[in-house]
Amino acid sequence: MNVAHTITSREFGHNASNAKHLARRGPLFITDRGNPAFVLLNIADYQALAQGKQEMSLLELLDGMPDTSAVEDFEIAPLSIELRPEQ
Repeated sequence: MNVAHTITSREFGHNASNAKHLARRGPLFITDRGNPAFVLLNIADYQALAQGKQEMSLLELLDGMPDTSAVEDFEIAPLSIELRPEQ
């Protein structure tokens, strides 16, 4: 059975090797700013999908996708500004 995984676009850019490893096991959803933006499939799954012979529909694959609402591409550190009195 295929297992869907999710990574951020930043993780994908930094570690394409890991992305390929995950895509061998099932569809890999790549998020951009917390929203699904791309899907990486191994060639067998892609060919089955393209020929209409997939075991699961794309809708079923999306339904099995982990929740990405808490996924972020980056963190912004809080900025602390102190004003100095004029001398």
